Amino acid sequence: MFRKQRADAPAGFFRCEAAGLAWLRAAGAVPVVRVLDAADDHLDLERLTPVPPTRAAAAAFGRGLARLHAAGAPAFGSPAPGWVGDGWFGPLDHPLPLASGSWDRWGELLAEGRLRPLGSALRGVVPQATLDALARVADQAEAGRWDDDEPPARLHGDLWAGNVLWTSLGATLIDPAAHGGHRETDLAMLALFGFPFLDDVLRGYQDEHPLRAGWQRRTTVHQVFPVGVHALLFGGPYVAQLARLLAPLA
Repeated sequence: MFRKQRADAPAGFFRCEAAGLAWLRAAGAVPVVRVLDAADDHLDLERLTPVPPTRAAAAAFGRGLARLHAAGAPAFGSPAPGWVGDGWFGPLDHPLPLASGSWDRWGELLAEGRLRPLGSALRGVVPQATLDALARVADQAEAGRWDDDEPPARLHGDLWAGNVLWTSLGATLIDPAAHGGHRETDLAMLALFGFPFLDDVLRGYQDEHPLRAGWQRRTTVHQVFPVGVHALLFGGPYVAQLARLLAPLA
């Protein structure tokens, strides 16, 4: 058993994560850590034994991730079944609220549920020019600039390398911020901080469920929110990185 614990965790924090893990497991698409118990102050998980990543496992992960996304969600912004209300995004010692809801379009979720709340939180943290650029990107998202006919995907929601453990079963998901969203969001997170054999992951994904043309150009749109959260929590180089992401979009 592996226990995650925090005595002063936000109310429902660990139960929300447990619901997300169960929802991801229910798709039967990729290995997901198994929940043993969830309470107000802890989450008990099966202990995983790590192994080195391989190209074959990465390609299999890509195919499975495509199937996970295709399992779908009720709406953009919908939480995992069994959880009602907002979720959380970020580290255990400082998780930030992640808005839940039922938006018809991904651009509406991005604008209303992600970028505008982020902009409010970043006041006094980043320069006004960055806040203005963030507001312009939110306006464009709400207007539909990056919308398409993709249905809501079942997302891990915080899919960076630290939330994927390589085990004998394959790349195994942990620590989600699971919700209904755009499938390119998970892929953009994989690329943001580096991921082992990412080219093989993407190749496997494309074999299973090809992405819409131009997805590489849209990666930065999906990275604005997580980089903005890092700017809020850690400052430093993430403030400049956020400005660089926004410049060509705004």
